[in-house]
Parts: sequence; structure tokens; C-alpha cells
Amino acid sequence: MRQFDLIAFDWDGTLFDSTAIITRSIQAAVRDVGGTEPSAAAASWVIGMALPQALAHAAPDVAPEHYPLLGERYRHHYRQHQDDVTLFDGVLPLLHDLKSRHHWLAVATGKSRRGLNEALQAVALQRVFDGSRTADETAGKPHPLMLHELMREFGVEPERTLMVGDTTHDLQMAINAGCAALGVSYGAHASDELHALRPRHVAHSVRELHDWLLAHA
Repeated sequence: MRQFDLIAFDWDGTLFDSTAIITRSIQAAVRDVGGTEPSAAAASWVIGMALPQALAHAAPDVAPEHYPLLGERYRHHYRQHQDDVTLFDGVLPLLHDLKSRHHWLAVATGKSRRGLNEALQAVALQRVFDGSRTADETAGKPHPLMLHELMREFGVEPERTLMVGDTTHDLQMAINAGCAALGVSYGAHASDELHALRPRHVAHSVRELHDWLLAHA
């Protein structure tokens, strides 16, 4: 018997190997608008948040009236390198194994709808996921609305829902929604930060994630 009917995945840093490029794009965007360049740790910490919130947090000395330009420059730098990133090795077999066990699979991401659609098309995964929510069409993480909407869509209770993510924003969203959480340490946030939020498990590789989900989900 399945423990979880609905498994929601973060995208960047959990399924998609994009943490380094997002981090560098944030740093470059802040430089472009004359802000103090955040450290790599500070820039990667905001990954998973909705973009306006993330950029404001990463660039506290940039005036709010410059936020639209900051977002434009981030998108410019990211698009210069978006073809350099792809799925982590092992993600496709993981997703196909979960589908064969009749889990509903969803994406809950800080990306925009346009950004997620482009990413899904680039790796031919449009038909693998049963649903998705993006930060520009609902509340951003760690607000639980993304998960609440997905659970309503599929008629799944919180105790039958698992959120998988690489950031504390993902895990806190799961807590706020009353759902179980599973962390992965190969993305944006360090293992000790993830453990502090007491997820069911923290996986250190896609292979370990795969094995845990097949054994426990």
C-alpha cells in the first residue's frame, strides 16, 4: 500500500541541476543594478522563493524601484546559460518508477509558469507530471498555498502528501501545509539546515532519493 498518493517535487536543485547557474545569475543581476554582490551562499539561500522576494532578500541595498530592472537582469543572465543545465542523472528512472506505482506527481516551484513550461519542454517531461504550481500564479514558498491547491486538485489529504525539496523553504512549506517532507542535500541548502526542520529523511544523491521513495513512499 502506498503511504503517499501525491508526491510534489521542487524543480531547481531537486530535479534540475541549476543551482550554480541561478546563483551566478543572481550575483550578476545585483552587480548590474549597482548593488553589493551577495556571496554565493547568500545568493543560493534564496533559491526556491518567488523571484521578486528572492532578489529583494539577496540585494537588500537595492532600492525597491529598481526591483523590476533587477528581475529583468536576472532573467537575462539565466537565459544565457539555461541550455547548459539539465536533469540530474537518475531523475528520469526515478520519475518513471514512481509513475509505474501510480503516484500522482506534481511540481511545486519558485519558477514562473513560463520558466517551468520552458524547462519541462526542454527535457520532454510535460506528460510525466500530473499537476504543477508556480510562484507567479499562487503564493510563494514557504506559504502553503501551492500544496493546498495541489491537494485540492487531486483530492488528497495532507497525511497522504509528500513534498521533496532541496531548500528549507520547501520543507517549511510542507510543515505549514501539514504534509510530510523529504530533503535532498545536493541542491541549494546544506544538510544540517534541512535536518533542522526534521524531514522524514535527507537524501544525499538522486540514487538515495530513488531508493528511499521506493522503500517508503
